[in-house]
Amino acid sequence: MAEQAKKPMITDVFVEGARKGWGIATSSTIPNIMMAFVIIKALNVTSAMELMGALFGPVMALVGLPGEAAAVLMGAFMSMGGGIGVAVGLFSDGILNGTHLAILAPAIYLMGSLIQYAGRILGVIGTDARRFPILFAICIINAFLSMFVMNILI
Repeated sequence: MAEQAKKPMITDVFVEGARKGWGIATSSTIPNIMMAFVIIKALNVTSAMELMGALFGPVMALVGLPGEAAAVLMGAFMSMGGGIGVAVGLFSDGILNGTHLAILAPAIYLMGSLIQYAGRILGVIGTDARRFPILFAICIINAFLSMFVMNILI
């Protein structure tokens, strides 16, 4: 007679999932968010955030955002966690409000982590590097379209 595989207890499954989640949080999410807070602080201290606001203001105004919100998109381009960290940092500084965060949220996820994915996915499967700019452009265009739609809906 074949032995039946013993089913794990629900508590064991939960504990194992919690361990994996803790590992992801401590090795990926928290460092990305901390990096974003440090970058925002550095930009504010050096007055580069004001320059960024003036430089990107006209483009970001098309979707109802202040120019400084471009920092969120730049952070998201590197890492979704970083983009969220930048957004929270700007929110805590009073530069962004809840409406701005709602407009930015879909964009963070539509263009988030493009640099990481280029190495982890596109590079591994052998995608021709000449195709990266068009793939990135599609994600960025989708992100701006989502912000435009969110600005209309909110």
